Amino acid sequence: MPIAAAAASPLLAWRDPLYTLAGFAGIVALGVMLFQPVLIGGYLPGLPGRIGRRVHLFTGATLVAAVVIHVGGLWITSPPDMIDALTFTSPTPFSPFGVIAMWAIFAVAVLAAFRRRLGLRPRTWLFAHRLLAIVIVVGSVVHGILIEGTMEMVSKLALCALVLAATVKVMADLWMWRRRARLRDRTDVGASSA
Repeated sequence: MPIAAAAASPLLAWRDPLYTLAGFAGIVALGVMLFQPVLIGGYLPGLPGRIGRRVHLFTGATLVAAVVIHVGGLWITSPPDMIDALTFTSPTPFSPFGVIAMWAIFAVAVLAAFRRRLGLRPRTWLFAHRLLAIVIVVGSVVHGILIEGTMEMVSKLALCALVLAATVKVMADLWMWRRRARLRDRTDVGASSA
């Protein structure tokens, strides 16, 4: 829906094709972000946990590719603006949120790719991934909302709200599942010692 709404924007008439591609890659990235928590939470029917986690890896790679196209296209069409954004000197209020989210996405990708070589324990990996996921979602949503461009406002706000809601839901569920597991472990230990 947001892609269709952006495709109908009159602002596209004045945009360079590469700039347009970069902008649409950003919209795709935000859309892919909606699927990440939904997949990891196992909320899609027909996708059991293990398959959902594998698809989560694939969509994570897709997210990284979309961000690279987004930033790369903007870099080619306007290097001074991108230098300002990357050095946090841009006068636009949306830039720092996008840059922080981008670096967090890249950090998750590097950690995911090299977590065994880095010797990250599963608990450490999950903590880092969840913390970075919060940074990614908040930064991306604020970045998207603050941009006044080809994205139509209602569909953009709806997509951002869905991304936030899905993230909060899966974070809360994961916290509850972990808490229940701890309580179950304590109960099992108490029962076995009695």
